[in-house]
Amino acid sequence: MSIRAKAKMKGDVVTVKMLLKHPMETGLRIDSVTGEKIPAHHITEVTGSWDGKQVFSCNLGPAVSKNPYLSFKLKGPVAGDKLEFTSLDNTGETDTGSVTIK
Repeated sequence: MSIRAKAKMKGDVVTVKMLLKHPMETGLRIDSVTGEKIPAHHITEVTGSWDGKQVFSCNLGPAVSKNPYLSFKLKGPVAGDKLEFTSLDNTGETDTGSVTIK
């Protein structure tokens, strides 16, 4: 997994855009070579924090496409502040990422 993000300040609002690199398998597809079901492997939760406080949270599931794109807006931070992100998937894997607001 990998989290890439951009955060851009406009006025007093920060627009955050994230791309989460993940296969997002539903567990329903069949491998064309083996004929076996491909095991479920999808992100279940994404959180974002600023200054140690959670400012963003969402739950995802198997119906979300590969490499999900998320975006949200936030008031409070200023240019130069750092936002940190964490994702968790159904297999227990976690990933983290961060971005400095421009």
